[in-house]
Amino acid sequence: MSIRASTLSLLVLAAAAACASGGAHAPQPSASQTMGAVAAIRTVLDSTAAGWNRGDLAPYLAAYADSATEMLSTGPAGGRDAIEKTMREGFWRTGRPTQQLRYEHLDVRLLDGDHALVTGQYVLSGGGRADRSGWFTTIWARTPNGWRMIHDHS
Repeated sequence: MSIRASTLSLLVLAAAAACASGGAHAPQPSASQTMGAVAAIRTVLDSTAAGWNRGDLAPYLAAYADSATEMLSTGPAGGRDAIEKTMREGFWRTGRPTQQLRYEHLDVRLLDGDHALVTGQYVLSGGGRADRSGWFTTIWARTPNGWRMIHDHS
């Protein structure tokens, strides 16, 4: 076996051993931390739908961290200002959305004490239009201002 192959083999074995031993995993949140985070994130999501349904974009945008990213058909775009621009050029192009927003099938999974993965389905209904829906994945972080989205893939 060459020195290069031996070195590569040792690196692979070391990486496998690190993964098998648990590496540097963050401690798992307690049940009460999990329940608190789930409730807080659901409250934020409820506020986004309530704001949307009143025609008030501010509560919707408040769910995002300033540095949040969103996934567009052209790739990721960054910052809450970019997300606002996307909303104003899309659903809010007439000044307010024509349909009401609700969330279904929400699943909040704490990744550690400060981060969560949220999946679900958004449903837009009413306004004389057929219902529209889609699935989403968002990543959340605990911030000084509470739980905020740091990435939105809708």
